[in-house]
Amino acid sequence: MDPENAHELVAAGARLSQILPFADSLLRGTFEFQSPRLGVRVCGIDFKNPIGMGAGFDKTGELYPFLSSMGFGHVECGTFTRHGQPGNPKPRLFRFPEHQALINRMGFNNPGADHAAGCFATQRHGAIRGINLGKSKITELNHATEDYLYSLRSLSRYADYIAINVSSPNTPGLRQLQEKDRLAELLSAVRAECRVPLFLKLAPDLTEPALDDALAAADGKCDGFIICNTTIDKSSVGSDLEGGLSGMPLAARSLEMLRLTRKKMGKKVALISVGGIFSAQEALLRIRAGASLIQIYTSYIYGGPFLPAEILRGIDRFCVRESTTVQELIGVDAS
Repeated sequence: MDPENAHELVAAGARLSQILPFADSLLRGTFEFQSPRLGVRVCGIDFKNPIGMGAGFDKTGELYPFLSSMGFGHVECGTFTRHGQPGNPKPRLFRFPEHQALINRMGFNNPGADHAAGCFATQRHGAIRGINLGKSKITELNHATEDYLYSLRSLSRYADYIAINVSSPNTPGLRQLQEKDRLAELLSAVRAECRVPLFLKLAPDLTEPALDDALAAADGKCDGFIICNTTIDKSSVGSDLEGGLSGMPLAARSLEMLRLTRKKMGKKVALISVGGIFSAQEALLRIRAGASLIQIYTSYIYGGPFLPAEILRGIDRFCVRESTTVQELIGVDAS
């Protein structure tokens, strides 16, 4: 089945489950794993466990209640833009199962910030909810700040934290917002109006000097960073398709960038690690390298709905064996 059609089929089932009586308790009983050793406090927010669903799975906000029942400690919804947009032409999502990877060129397909706000307004609060904001394709780069601020004003009341996405490779010109001066202007404006923790999502393709510039521009304006988005380097899967690569081939670069960011920023910001996390061992590696939280997406596509509980059980077994907790493990291997 076409990957995007498969996703829509799953989404339809998820929407249906939300109107069925007792579905929430049934899902939690089936897919959730709980342990007091897994809880973490990040930016003043208590997370029941460190695993979140990364942005891109729930592009409308409609799946948040379902995902809250599937064992995640947090769910990042979006990316949402000021203007609703259909995204890029199909096909735009491609599987590489032999590499446990995906290439997507979705292009921020979403119903728009106001529509998403209406959706969230009807929902009961479940897992910690992050809301990811991007720039509308029709908005000129010089007006990007106003675009983000409009979405922030519409959606921030429903967010436990806000993520600013300037790193998707699928919106023309978006990654230019990672440049030092543009980024400082954008984040200063958003910080002035954002009343919840603010995270910045960066690209894995930044050179170290470019990463230094981005971190300098964000210093004092963000509570944390999401490391990292999809990569435009698709040599590992031997493809010349347009779009961003995610999954197992991103693991090494994601970990390297996490370590670099932790080294440069120290403990003064929170880090969320995403990219190539398929197992408890990899999750522990990221946490020990300095990630307070981790996110999965591509591994969930390949590993299925029991993957969060499987990873959490593995982490908990390690904590029992070492007489520790996830909170105590954060950054223990960071230099």
